[in-house]
Amino acid sequence: MIKYRTRLLFGLVTLIFIVLIGLGILLGQLFKTHFISTYDSRLNKESSLIAAFIEEGGGIHHLNEKELDSFSGTLDSRITVTDLTGELKFDSGSIDNQVDEKKHLSTLENIIETKVNGNSNVQAFEVGGGFNLHYYWHPISSNGAEEGYLFLSTKLTEIQKAYQQIWWLLIISLGLALIVILILGARITARYTKPIESATKVAIELAKGNYRARTYEDPLEETGMLSTSINILARNLQGMVKANEIQQGRLSALIENMGSGLLLINSKGHINLINRTFIEVFRVERQNYLNRLYYHVIEHQEISDLIEEIFMTEQKVKKQMHLPIGIERRYFEVYGVPILGTNEEWKGILLVFHDITEIKKLEQVRKDFVANVSHELKTPITSIKGFTETLLDGAKEDKDALEHFLKIILEESDRLQSLILDLLELSKIEQQGYTLSIREVNINQLLEEMLPIVNQKAEEKEIKIILQPLQKNITIDGDYYRLKQIFINLISNAIAYSLQGGQVTVSIKEGKNTIAVSISDTGIGIAKEEIPRIFERFYRVDKARSRNSGGTGLGLAIVKHLVEAHKGKISVESALGKGTTFIIELHKTFPKERK
Repeated sequence: MIKYRTRLLFGLVTLIFIVLIGLGILLGQLFKTHFISTYDSRLNKESSLIAAFIEEGGGIHHLNEKELDSFSGTLDSRITVTDLTGELKFDSGSIDNQVDEKKHLSTLENIIETKVNGNSNVQAFEVGGGFNLHYYWHPISSNGAEEGYLFLSTKLTEIQKAYQQIWWLLIISLGLALIVILILGARITARYTKPIESATKVAIELAKGNYRARTYEDPLEETGMLSTSINILARNLQGMVKANEIQQGRLSALIENMGSGLLLINSKGHINLINRTFIEVFRVERQNYLNRLYYHVIEHQEISDLIEEIFMTEQKVKKQMHLPIGIERRYFEVYGVPILGTNEEWKGILLVFHDITEIKKLEQVRKDFVANVSHELKTPITSIKGFTETLLDGAKEDKDALEHFLKIILEESDRLQSLILDLLELSKIEQQGYTLSIREVNINQLLEEMLPIVNQKAEEKEIKIILQPLQKNITIDGDYYRLKQIFINLISNAIAYSLQGGQVTVSIKEGKNTIAVSISDTGIGIAKEEIPRIFERFYRVDKARSRNSGGTGLGLAIVKHLVEAHKGKISVESALGKGTTFIIELHKTFPKERK
């Protein structure tokens, strides 16, 4: 923008300089013409006066040479008088020694021939060529008839000096005027171009995207309106960009953090957007999907077929899909929506993937639970009903059969009661607002008091229970009876699924803020794929031994809920044929609820 100011100032100064030069030349010529005209007029009058003086003195034949010499010295001019033929009658002599007499006489003859006899109205003649003389003549009359001529010749030195002075005066005056105009022009151009330059810089910054740029608001009305308008524009753009950024940020946060996978495809089939959930669920790389054709990068043919269907029908589509993701298969509810702009212009397709795998699993668990409960209740009820009918049909008369059937009915009744009690217990634990009776519990003492309860069952299978307590007494915050229930269930399971003559080991490990109780057995073990399901209700690892174990299938579900109620963790390590280890990690100090 400095170039713009320089060009403006240069153009203005050039224009002014040309005007001043033209004005100087015009004034110089006017002054020169006026001065010469005045000078000629004066000398013409002087030549007329001298001619009149000669005429009054008796003409060219009675010249007063002394007076004429005096006039010559006073006027600083050479006075020459000739007759009509050009014969010299009087000559006051050269003004300086540089004038050639022959040249002087030749000039007089030339004037008489061309100017006087030619009746020219011009009564002045300039001789150049290094002489710089001006000749003025006037006819001398006697008795009404011309008898000769008076010539006044003078040097042009005074005219030249005056002319030089005029030019110097003009040059100095115009130079000073030019300097003043330069200073004022620079100030004026800077005054009026500075706001324009500032506004232009701000406009350039706005074009680059810097909407914080502002220009100085000039108080002048014309440039002030420009500056104010630029600033208003900048503020409006900044506000719009900020609002757009906020909106874009909210939209991006919503898209990236929504729980469903999202896929946006443009009208040409290129993928324009995928969110983080889609990337995590389908385990893909963002750069491998963006700006690529969907049928080149999407591995699942069901999804490609759904997209093609939307392209073909331009209708909303909703489908459930069971897709393989890595080593597992997941359920998705997929919504496909065509995106149409104004005037039904086709924009693309939006796909939303809702992962309903957990819902499907819960549905399956519910179905399994209902089926298992029905099966578990049906078995004892069928037994009780069958043996009761047998007794009513006459078997009661047989004392041995009666006693045997009554024992079976009692066992099945006890089993049914245990099952119902476990269901009620599990339901109670799962209810919201379930509270524990927290107090200090000596973990060594708790495990030692629990052993007599499980020893009888262990002795029946010749299983050895080894307790490895800590060397020092450690107390933790917990519900004594619920903790006892946890360990009894786990040790009972270890005994039930251990082979004859096996071993169950109970050990304690102390951490900084926690303790970990491990219960290991040498039983049949659990397959890796079955470990995630062992805490489900009625799930049994060994279906063939489900009845012989004597359990209800709810023990581990109760254990899991009680451990979580204590804010603890339970984990399982197992290998088929090598046994299983349950690890329960509990806090020494019961964690407080966060408000």
